[in-house]
Amino acid sequence: MKHTPLLHAVLLLGVFSLASCMHDPTHYHKQKELLGNRLFHDATLSEPAGQSCATCHTLTKGFADIDSRAVSEGAVKGLYSQRNAMTISYSKFIPDLYYDEKEGTYVGGLFWDGRSPSLQAQASEPFLNPVEMGNHDRRMVVDKVKRTSYYPQLIRIYGETENVDSLYAYITDALAAYQSSKEVNPFSSRFDAYKKGNYTLTAQEKLGLDLFENKGLCAECHILERDVIARRTLFTDHTYDNLGIPKNPENPHYCVPQEYFLLTPDSIDLGLGAIVRKVEENGKFRVPTLRNVELTAPYGHNGYFKTLEEIVHFYNVRDVSDEFPPAEYPATVNKDELGNLGLTPEEEAALVAFMKTLTDGYDHHKDKPTHQHKD
Repeated sequence: MKHTPLLHAVLLLGVFSLASCMHDPTHYHKQKELLGNRLFHDATLSEPAGQSCATCHTLTKGFADIDSRAVSEGAVKGLYSQRNAMTISYSKFIPDLYYDEKEGTYVGGLFWDGRSPSLQAQASEPFLNPVEMGNHDRRMVVDKVKRTSYYPQLIRIYGETENVDSLYAYITDALAAYQSSKEVNPFSSRFDAYKKGNYTLTAQEKLGLDLFENKGLCAECHILERDVIARRTLFTDHTYDNLGIPKNPENPHYCVPQEYFLLTPDSIDLGLGAIVRKVEENGKFRVPTLRNVELTAPYGHNGYFKTLEEIVHFYNVRDVSDEFPPAEYPATVNKDELGNLGLTPEEEAALVAFMKTLTDGYDHHKDKPTHQHKD
C-alpha cells in the first residue's frame, strides 16, 4: 500500500499517541485498574472454577460477602474460612502494620489480624488459600490468567516474561490498582453529602451523630477526624481492640474436614497476638471502617452478630446484661469504652440511623440512594 504524505502523518500520529498514552502515568494507572477489575470478577481463577474475588467482596454489599454465613464459603462447597470477610472498600488507606510507641498500640496492616502489609500482598493470599480460592501454587494462577482473553492486556501494561513470580506480581499489582479505584473508594454517602452541604441530617441522624461522638464513645476508635491521605473521614483509627465478642458456635469453619482447620471448635482465635507474638495483643482485631456498615453484615471477626442493631446493643450492655456469652478471649477485653454505655433503646436506634448515612451510592441530585454499577 502506497502511503500519501497525509496518511503517513496520520499513522505516525497514531504511533506517537499510543506511546504517549503508555508513558502517561494517569492513563497507565487507569489501564491497570481496568485489568484489575477483570481479574477481580473472573470466576475461572479459583480451583475449581466458579469463585472470584467479587464472590466474597460484592459491590452491592459494600464489597463484603453477599452470601456470608458468619464466614465465607470457598470455591470448594463446604469449605469455609475461619473469619468474616472484611469489606475491601477504603482499604487503600490502611497503613503498613507498625507499633505506635506514643499511644502504646499497633496500627495498620490488612486483614483482621494485620498480617498483610499492603494491598498487593493482601491480593496475593486468597488465590492460594485452600479454604478460599484453592489454587495449589502461583503457577496454577498464572497459567489460568494466560488462558484468558485479557492476558494480552496484562502483557501490554507490564511487559512479557515467563517468570512465574513476576507474572503473579503483575496480577496482584493490577488487583491492588482496582482496589484503589474510585469504584471501590467512592466517598459517596449521605454523610459525605452532609459534609459538603448537600444533605440535611434528620433529627434522629443528628442525635445519632452526637451520640457517636459523645455518649456512645464510638468516635474513640471510629474517629471523625479527616484522614491525612484520604482527606476524608474513614471512621477508623486502624488500631486493634478486643471488644469482648463471644466465640461463635455457628461458625461453619468448625465443620470443615480436619486437614483444613485454621481454628478448631476448641481453639481460640488470637488475632493480632498470633502475628506479633505478644500475649498482651491476644484477642485483638483491627478496627474496621464503618463506611458501608449498613451493608456488611454479619459483624465481628467471626460474624457473631447478624444485624447492626444487635452489635450496637452488645456495645451498650455487654457488661451489665446476661444476654451475651462471655468473651472468646477475656484477658484483654476493652472495658473502658464500651459495655455499659447507658444508652436508651431510642438512642441505640439513633446510632444505627446515623451509621446508615455512611452507605455509599447517595445521589443528592436525585435525593435518594443509587448504586453506580451492577456486578
